[in-house]
Amino acid sequence: MVQNMSYQKQIDEQIEGNRTSIAKDPHRLQYHLTPPVGLLNDPNGLIHFKDKYHVFFQWNPFETKHGKKSWGHYTSTDLIHWTLEKAALAPDSWYDKDGCYSGSAIEHEGRMYLFYTGNVKNEFDERSTYQCLAVSDDGMTFEKKGPVFNLPDGYTPHFRDPKVWKDGQEWLMVIGAQNSKEQGEAVLAKSSNLEDWKFAGPIAGSHMNGLGDFGYMWECPDLFHLDGKDILIVCPQGLGAEGDRYKNLYQAGYFVGTFDGEAIRYDHGSFSELDRGFDFYAPQTMVDGKGRRILFGWMGMTDDQEQNQPTIKQKWIHALTIPRVLKVKDEKVIQTPVPELEELRGTKIGHEVTLKDGEVFTETVFPSSEVTVNFDAPLIDGFELEIRKDIRLVFEKGRFIVERKSFSGNGSEQRAVALKYLNSLQIYIDHSSIEIFINGGEEVFTCRYFPDSENNIIRLKVEEAHSFDLCHWPLEKEGIIMF
Repeated sequence: MVQNMSYQKQIDEQIEGNRTSIAKDPHRLQYHLTPPVGLLNDPNGLIHFKDKYHVFFQWNPFETKHGKKSWGHYTSTDLIHWTLEKAALAPDSWYDKDGCYSGSAIEHEGRMYLFYTGNVKNEFDERSTYQCLAVSDDGMTFEKKGPVFNLPDGYTPHFRDPKVWKDGQEWLMVIGAQNSKEQGEAVLAKSSNLEDWKFAGPIAGSHMNGLGDFGYMWECPDLFHLDGKDILIVCPQGLGAEGDRYKNLYQAGYFVGTFDGEAIRYDHGSFSELDRGFDFYAPQTMVDGKGRRILFGWMGMTDDQEQNQPTIKQKWIHALTIPRVLKVKDEKVIQTPVPELEELRGTKIGHEVTLKDGEVFTETVFPSSEVTVNFDAPLIDGFELEIRKDIRLVFEKGRFIVERKSFSGNGSEQRAVALKYLNSLQIYIDHSSIEIFINGGEEVFTCRYFPDSENNIIRLKVEEAHSFDLCHWPLEKEGIIMF
């Protein structure tokens, strides 16, 4: 809870004034984390602390545009039932007056430490940036400690999103940065006490580790060890499209490599996108009490489609993805929905279907549903699945394609990935979002879409005779999210 009670009172008034509007919104999500009012973007400070999951998030509660961000705060004991808590951080200090930007959380000696970027602009719109600290005993009320790490030489004020963890006897912080040559980097700082930080240097970026030009800014870095590999998640800005790759305005992906904290060195391979859909950015991970590496991402994108989303009329925009468990297999990050989501399932509806060439299978699903399709043998071509008329999945000629209607109503747009075969699909539908997990999470597409609320038909077609199991469950349950 923020210490500035007048700020929290303003937020409470905004929330209360929007309850009726969102209750009537046919596009309101049922089991995803959404803002009760205003704009949500990056997940922040993911942590499992004192038997609760804490998900903080970038939040402008006063309008559906990017402005002065606070940290919103959701908690849960089971990853499916969530409670909106009071805002954790407000832009009310000299070092964060224009926004409490993204960051992370750690536990130390029974206390929660939040690290975030304070954004400050002067009358000429010139930016200053500070890496800041706030501390809490209960995970609810936070005392700001102010800046703990200032901008080092050789970098522009685009220097943000600290992710902190312990490596042996010292604390490490990886930060997204733009160097003075306007090239994106991930840089490292070190501390022995969480309050005094020293710059250690860059570990990855443009013209490092075999990369050429690779974006003008790297945001939201996250470095962790998983299944014998060191994974660096990062969001490069400024990559040009290459075939089916890098089609969004900004990208979110990862490197697989080996990190040496003593030598300040990270040797890695090529960059891979985490999610191939239209709406995925700024992912962050945490380790929970079961030892799982869990990821949330922002189910949104700051592009020219953003202000065309119809939920703006109900004074809210954007959401977070469902939580996903990460694994590494053959140098690739695999993402699967947390199994806790199965507890949301209603009555199962299942079909064993055999289709001949060109035949179509039609089914009605709920607007919030889980749908699975498992084929009797891997498909290598000739598959189409239409979902509520606005989403079309196609597998042909070695490419898996997701097509959706444009938010502006001007035709459709596509995202695609190379795929050798199609073995299974697990699809989470939630009124105006869809998350598609292909072949056990080897590829994922995340998209917002806004179909006619009365149209809940799916149509599946194959070009050659195939048998498959299609199952679906309603995921409509009351009380999943409380505020």
